[in-house]
Amino acid sequence: MSSVPTRARPDLSRRDHELRELMDDPGCDLAALHRTYARFDLVNQLLSGWAATYRRRIRPLAEPGRPLDVLDVGSGGGDVARSLARWAHRDGVELRITGIDPDARALAWAAGRTARWAARHPEVTPPVFRRAASGELVAAGETFDVVISNHLLHHLDPDAVVAFVRDSQRLSRRLVVHNDLVRSAAAYRLYAVGVLPLAPGSFLRTDGLRSLRRAYVPAELRELAGPGWQVLPGSFAHQQLIRSRSLALHTDPPR
Repeated sequence: MSSVPTRARPDLSRRDHELRELMDDPGCDLAALHRTYARFDLVNQLLSGWAATYRRRIRPLAEPGRPLDVLDVGSGGGDVARSLARWAHRDGVELRITGIDPDARALAWAAGRTARWAARHPEVTPPVFRRAASGELVAAGETFDVVISNHLLHHLDPDAVVAFVRDSQRLSRRLVVHNDLVRSAAAYRLYAVGVLPLAPGSFLRTDGLRSLRRAYVPAELRELAGPGWQVLPGSFAHQQLIRSRSLALHTDPPR
């Protein structure tokens, strides 16, 4: 009797740092990339937990008559920034949201999508997007009340995580929240099946599974971030690397 070979399950006991996501390839299929950005709106609403993070961590910082400056690092298609703007308007909270990303393709998509979104919601202050990296803003002396990122940490190798933690610490006056995936076999299995209805024609399934294989576990993030940072549970298969204004904000974490 012949047997049909099956694909071996990846070893999730260690981070697969050699994997790269398809959408990070400058030569990737642009139509598939745009579909991926478009579907992030729904995927992040369902999985990333930003509504709860806004309610619990960002909204309480708002003060009457004083806009809250928020920096979204690695803003991608801009869906998290747009969601924050919408929720803040609903709650009467004044947010000034800036998204930065070094990828010109992401910025072009985010700007176009946000312009169309703003035309439908003229009452909401839209986010603005800039092509920049966190280190450039540090060098320019810029600071923000809140610094956030979504699904960025797993893109970074350990040395880059350390540098990014240092940058975000310097950029933030009050709060840092880096929301990212947690590497686990359960999350891998569930995402592989659950994302199928949204995946056709996009990079969602391949890149999502690669992201989970590249993701850190809480102990790894704690070691990289150093003193003054907390790693707390997020939504399903997510964790949050957090630093608040009650901690020393301008002391570099150890290398």
